[in-house]
Amino acid sequence: MKPEYRKATLRETELLTETRIEVLRAANRLSVDTDMSEVKKRSLDYYRRALRDGSHTAYLVFDGERFVGAGGVSFFQVMPTYHNPSGYRAYIMNMYTHPEYRRRGIALRTLDLLVEEARSRGITSISLEATDMGRPLYEKYGFVKMENEMELPG
Repeated sequence: MKPEYRKATLRETELLTETRIEVLRAANRLSVDTDMSEVKKRSLDYYRRALRDGSHTAYLVFDGERFVGAGGVSFFQVMPTYHNPSGYRAYIMNMYTHPEYRRRGIALRTLDLLVEEARSRGITSISLEATDMGRPLYEKYGFVKMENEMELPG
């Protein structure tokens, strides 16, 4: 199998949204009974807007016609800092590989494409949240655990 990596377009917003819901269910250990209708609606809206305005890039991975993986990166700006004078940041999310296709380098290649996309925009500050399953890949890639960030739960 030689996977095909395609940059997502507005035509794939439904597939991206379905994948997003699947990733959220897995990452949060949610049952299939959990109502995700609001998240689904807002995710679809997000993809439609963000793919159009360029604030999000996603890659879809196919084995022939079969969808087998995905990953995305959102771009945003915060106040400039000493370590990030432009203030531009990239946040990698929604990394997914179908269980039958794991351990074949698909996530690594998808991650490469997302990091390349960020760097092509001059962005050096790239972050992500890691599940237990994804953490070894990200650490091997060079991502390090952040010590100084905190979050106020909603």
